[in-house]
Amino acid sequence: MDAKKAVTIVFCNAVVLLLATVAAQACLPSDRAALLEFRSHLNEPYIGVFNSWKGQDCCHGWYGVSCDPTNRRVSAVTLRGISEEPIFQRAKRKGVMTGSISPAICELAQLSGIPANIGNLLKLTVLNLADNRISGAIPPSIARLPSLTHLDLRNNGLTGVIPVYIGRLKMLSRVLLSGNKLSGQIPESLTRIYRLADLELSMNRITGPIPPSLGRMSVLATLNLDGNLISGEIPGSLMTSSISNLNLSGNLLGGKIPNAFGPRSYFTIPESITTASFIGHLDVSHNQLCGKIPAGSPFDHLDATSFGYNRCLCGTPLGDCGK
Repeated sequence: MDAKKAVTIVFCNAVVLLLATVAAQACLPSDRAALLEFRSHLNEPYIGVFNSWKGQDCCHGWYGVSCDPTNRRVSAVTLRGISEEPIFQRAKRKGVMTGSISPAICELAQLSGIPANIGNLLKLTVLNLADNRISGAIPPSIARLPSLTHLDLRNNGLTGVIPVYIGRLKMLSRVLLSGNKLSGQIPESLTRIYRLADLELSMNRITGPIPPSLGRMSVLATLNLDGNLISGEIPGSLMTSSISNLNLSGNLLGGKIPNAFGPRSYFTIPESITTASFIGHLDVSHNQLCGKIPAGSPFDHLDATSFGYNRCLCGTPLGDCGK
């Protein structure tokens, strides 16, 4: 083999190696596609923050996009309307965007947090980021979204507490935060959201008692608190409420099931059961409850799984209470 051919082969091999290295360092094509779809729903005519969203590698040079250096997956998207970044300083104005948040953002499976300045989206009505891998705390600024009606952050890795000022969101009808790692107590301010119909906080690390004021909410229909570390007694107000789907299983609740039922009750267990107008779904299993489960209609359709694994509950459908 002559020297010219040898040089050519070496050069070709070097080019192949270089291309392979560049491809390995580029962002994932599916992440790039998700970002472009996300961008297509937004309009920012003043600063030109999206002018840099070009080329194959969204991890390099795309304004506001950050990637995990170990796997080149998009881990953060920061598009503030006000910033100290040079692009804003040169323009000497805000970069306010209009448009909508595309569901494509949910395809970025390794986003590591919710933007702290999400409270700037004053016209946002629905925030659904369920079933992702979002970590970190729920930003307090979320309490500054006056138009928000639906908050769904289920099945992520969120930590910290539920923002104490969440009760300021008077338009909320659904708060779905199940399947995270949230801790702390249930904020009392939640009970002041008069439109709230569905509250799901199950499978977290919530502690403390159940606020009795939850049972005085006029339209609350679903209350799922199962799989937490909630302690104390079950408030009697829950049994005289309009709640039709109540799940308190898998907590540290103690005491007796309250004897506090009336004509509006949807769930009954004590002797006043005869005044209940309708029985929806009740699950108080895996707690520390005691006492006899009243017999007869309308609770005779519930099976043992609704009452099992308590300290000393007895009666049908569980075992006899004895003497």
